[in-house]
This record gives sequence, structure tokens and C-alpha cells, in this order.
Amino acid sequence: MGLTITKTNTDQVRRLAFVCAVLLLSASAVAQGGPDVVLEDVIVDDGADFVLVPFEVPTGIAEVEVRHEVTPDDGDTVLDFGLDDPDGFRGWGGGNNEAAIVAETDASRSYLPGPIGAGTWNVVVGKARLGGATTSYRLEIFLRPEQTLSSSTTRVPYVSATLNTAPRFYAGDLHTHSRDSGDASADLDEMATFARAKGLDFVVVTDHNTNAQVAHLSEVQPRHPDLLLVPGVEFTTYQGHAGGFGVVDAVDHRVGFSTTLEEAIAAVHAQGGLFSINHPVLDLGDVCIGCAWTQELPDDGVEGVDAVEVATGGYRQSGFIFNDEARDFWDILLDGGSHAAPVGGSDDHRAGLDPPAFGSPIGDPTTLIFATSLSAEALLEGIRQNRTVVKLQGPDDPMVVLDTSPPRSGDTVFVVDVDGTGTSGAAVLTATVEGGVGRQLQWLKEGRPEGTAVDIDVDPFTSVLDVTPPDAGEERYRVEILEDGAPRVITGHVWLRREAPAESCGGCAGDGTGGGLSALGVLAILLHIRRRRRR
Repeated sequence: MGLTITKTNTDQVRRLAFVCAVLLLSASAVAQGGPDVVLEDVIVDDGADFVLVPFEVPTGIAEVEVRHEVTPDDGDTVLDFGLDDPDGFRGWGGGNNEAAIVAETDASRSYLPGPIGAGTWNVVVGKARLGGATTSYRLEIFLRPEQTLSSSTTRVPYVSATLNTAPRFYAGDLHTHSRDSGDASADLDEMATFARAKGLDFVVVTDHNTNAQVAHLSEVQPRHPDLLLVPGVEFTTYQGHAGGFGVVDAVDHRVGFSTTLEEAIAAVHAQGGLFSINHPVLDLGDVCIGCAWTQELPDDGVEGVDAVEVATGGYRQSGFIFNDEARDFWDILLDGGSHAAPVGGSDDHRAGLDPPAFGSPIGDPTTLIFATSLSAEALLEGIRQNRTVVKLQGPDDPMVVLDTSPPRSGDTVFVVDVDGTGTSGAAVLTATVEGGVGRQLQWLKEGRPEGTAVDIDVDPFTSVLDVTPPDAGEERYRVEILEDGAPRVITGHVWLRREAPAESCGGCAGDGTGGGLSALGVLAILLHIRRRRRR
């Protein structure tokens, strides 16, 4: 009997043949442990920081796994790995050696679940450090018609929470890492439990170049009703790191390759987030690749940089003190017109279990933020208004509150010209310290000591400073609590300026932007730091 093939059953045969081929391919891969695609090449030191390695994903694939090997594996060579699908970002594992697995309903840590779209995908290879020997990579890619990962039950859409509606100072840590950072092992529940036991009200989870952790925050949050989990990212480049506070969507970190610093800062701000330069002068060489900030800031960088991390846990160069050069970096940025707030962060990677040599447990240091409620939005607004206090060793350090008369508008006090001469009028600044007996209080104007430090001999202790604003422009004041002559606590600034006529103010009250930076580059800042003598 002959077989008659019609167009209809031809299509059926083709579909059946495709299904059989996929099943045979899957069975063969399982039986032999072999990948579906192997890609190998040599990394060339051509000045680019990244390489895209494309591969094709056909229709009918439910899961993609990428395994990678680096040669030589000698510790001198470090490559980072990430993954893009046809629509963009699917995750960033950094320098860890784990496979990246993505499927529709789950993914390995640092990566995002979602539809497995057919088309061109890219493995992203970052040239973190190239040793002396020739560097090569091998990628083994598995394309599976069925998902092997269990469907995630811990990923839910992020919803901002409000845990307290009282306006007050809230204590927290703006720089922490969960296991979705490739170099971290901290579980979110462990982080929240440790932070609350330390006396904190919030932590910002800033994983390296990924937003994979954001989908876990709202699942964990109900188990910790007194500790707010805030989304964020550590924007980690090979020329500096920055915190993105309040960021929920991925931000391209490949500066000079697929984005610019200006575009990255704009992407943070477009989400209502804040951009903060982390540990700006922390040069640990190969121990922390790119930790020191060496990127040239854009011409309008003073407006783009919302905060500077003036204290980072585990990296103190002279015992328990603030890093003088980090403060100088911040002050010089302010000299250029910035209104960046001071913040501190532990850089914790292990939920408080970091070893003592570079120990950075959550809350060490602690940042206090005056906010109208315990919510992500209110905390960010507190930073915008410079209502921050950085405590070096944790929430039990002394507290200082800086009040003004007239009241501030945002971070600025506008002093009324009482007689129309353009030179009259004054303001009163009041610093109230609790828990500071035995230490000293120092006022600073424009980053330099204003008068001599005074002994704190009662609790609470109050210091009052009568000030007049400059005839033009603005001047800034802050307070530091000293221990053995070194800062233990630092406040944010208040700026003073003469009240401008309503028709010429242009909405200046509380805008907190300052003037332009006029091409102030980081190299100039670093050179200036080394020449600067503050005390």
C-alpha cells in the first residue's frame, strides 16, 4: 500500500519531526551531559570593557542555561558574566562561577525569570581584570524545551510599604547586599532580622548591577513589620561604584559601551531614585575592582549626584574614624555647587557575619534620615533635603539635630532682608546633641572649622551659632561630633542665602540644586584632595 502525503499531513509530519528532533536533542543532552551550543574565544585587551557573545534561541525553548569557564584560572584574571535576551537585560552574575539559568517562572540568583523569546541572545562578558597570560572563555549553552527549575513562590511584584507614619529620624543602612549579588551570600530574612536587632528601621538592598532581588522584597516584608526593605542597586563599574536608592528597574552599567554616565544617572532619576557615589576614594587595588571613583562626572554632575558615601563599613584606614579623603571628595564636590547629602553604608555581604579584618556588618555605619514616614518615598525625600546624620559606629553613637530659624525650605534657609539694604538679616542655627558627653562639637562652614570645638559636658547639649548669609550666592554649614579630634558623627548641610525677590527667584526655594559644575572632573578633585589641608 502506498502512502499519499497531502499538504495537511505534510505540515503535521514537519511538526512531528520538529518535536521528535527537540526531544531527541534533549534526551541526547541529558544522556551525554552535553551542551547544545559551545562558544569559545580569546579576550582581546582592546580598550573596551565588555564583549557581547551572541547565540540563537529557537522557538519552543522553555529554559536557557549558560555555563562558563575562564582560562587561565589563576586568580589574576577576572571576567564578569551577564545575560541579555532579545528585549534586553536578563541578569548579571558578575565574577561568580555559577551557571546562569533563566526560565519563565524562575531563575538562578542574580537573574530574572520571564518568557524565553526566540531570537538572538547575548552573553555579556566584562573584562574586570586581565592577567599577563592570554585570556580565553568557553561558554556551554543548554536550550531546554522543558523547565527544570521549580516555579518560584518567593517572587512577587514589588509594592512600596509604609511601616510608620510619624515624622522623625529613622535609622538605617543605605548599602547592603543580598545573595542576588554574585559575591554575596546574605538571605533577606537574615538581613532584616540582624538589622532590626541592631536597632535599625530600614535597609536599602543594593545588589550589584541587578534588580533580581526586588521581586523578593514584598514577599519578605510582611515577616518584618518593623524593618523596611527598600529597593536599590549598586551601579558597579570598573571606574567607580554608586548607589541607586529606590531603583526597581535595571540600570545599564556598561558605561562607554552601551550607555553613558549621564544616561545612567538619568535612568536612576527617571524611577524617582537617587544617585549616590559609594566609597569614592577607596583604592584597594585588586581586592575591590573599581571601588575608587575615577569616572569623569558630567558637566551637570553637581545636579546628578544626590549623595556621597562619606563612611563605608570595613574600610577604615585609621581605626574608627571617617575617611578624611572621602569627606574631602564630598566637600570639593560641594564647593563646585553640589548639594549632595552625606550618607553611610556598611557594604555588608553576609548579613552581619563578615570577618573582622574587613568586617562590615549592617548598621556599621548608620545613616539617620528625617522623614515624614517610614516609607521608601519619604526616606528619599529626606535625603534630597539633606536631613541626614551619619553615625560611624552604629545607631548608639551620639545624635545631633541641626535646627534653623528661620525654618529651612528644603535644605536652604532664606534670610529676609529686613531693611532693604541687601546686607541685613541673620539666621540662628541650633545643634542639639544627645549622648555626646565627653566628646566635642565642631561647627563647619564651607567644609572648614568655624571657631574652635567645644566640649560636650551635659546631656542634652545645645550649641547656637548666629550667622549671616553672603551678599550673593550661598554658604553651607554642618556639625560634626568629634572623638579624640576625629569625626564620629556628621550632619547634612543647611545652606544660607538672602531671600530673593519673588519675581527673580525662579522657584529657587528648596530646589537644592546649586550652581553648575562647569566641567569639574574627578581627576581634578583627587588632585585637590591631596593638596587640601583642613585641620
